Amino acid sequence: MTVIPILTAPTAAGKTALALDLARHFPLEIVAADAFTVYRGLDIGTAKPAPAERGAVPHHLLDVADVTEDYDVARYAREAEAATADVLARGRLPLIVGGTGFYLSALIRGLPQTPPADPGVRAGVEADLAARGLDALLAEVEARSPAEATRLERNPRRVVRALEVYRRTGRFPGEFGYSPPAFTYRVFAFSHPWPELEARIAARVDAMLGAGWPEEADWLARRVPPDQEPRPTAWQALGYREALALWRGTLTREEAARRITLATRQYAKRQLTWARTQLGASGSSPGEAREALARWLTGSAHG
Repeated sequence: MTVIPILTAPTAAGKTALALDLARHFPLEIVAADAFTVYRGLDIGTAKPAPAERGAVPHHLLDVADVTEDYDVARYAREAEAATADVLARGRLPLIVGGTGFYLSALIRGLPQTPPADPGVRAGVEADLAARGLDALLAEVEARSPAEATRLERNPRRVVRALEVYRRTGRFPGEFGYSPPAFTYRVFAFSHPWPELEARIAARVDAMLGAGWPEEADWLARRVPPDQEPRPTAWQALGYREALALWRGTLTREEAARRITLATRQYAKRQLTWARTQLGASGSSPGEAREALARWLTGSAHG
């Protein structure tokens, strides 16, 4: 079975820059693994690769959904596997690049074979979420399965789905087994020392707020109401609510930046934990990851 490389790192670590650097030396095409760069129009707040970068190296799974759609992991896995097969068929090398652990796990393990949704049970869980809050529902999951709670990454949609399935079957989605993956994968993970990553996150948040993120959040709000229930998937992207509040004048620039930076740091910690516990990836520096991946690609290109 063909082995496909994955390059992953926490947010703001420089995944895109490293991948583009490698693409100057290898016939690479990038298959994105990000839950929000799939959406057309969410460019600044998702740090989507710039048009010039996408012009230099072919990218797949960017701008494939409208913000009014709920783009889910099953669709991602199907489309990423199809893109990977297409790249291989043309004699080029696919490189999966991203930090959405849920998407990467779906590629590596296959999709969970959970039962279809039950709207009635889901409505009850959503009512619980509205009444009791996310932390209470996560505590309910964690009391029965700490591993499942970690897998959910504090994503409200996933928490609702997990409890919907549990209340019907007595099992969480992760306990149903998986369909066979289309490929096997080799994970290359990297990060920076934590103080350096924190500084990179703060600098990027500040730059994005200055580059038009509040206007982009206003555009999203005009397309999809942020308080619509169930919560639209696009509004689960980090920072958009704070950027919208800045646009509307209910948050100062400093407070918006502080809140987004804090939430992004928390997300980066969850990404690091996921890479270690769920993907089995041992961390390395960017230089070490680049060297290891370049050696591997050299062998693949001549294999």
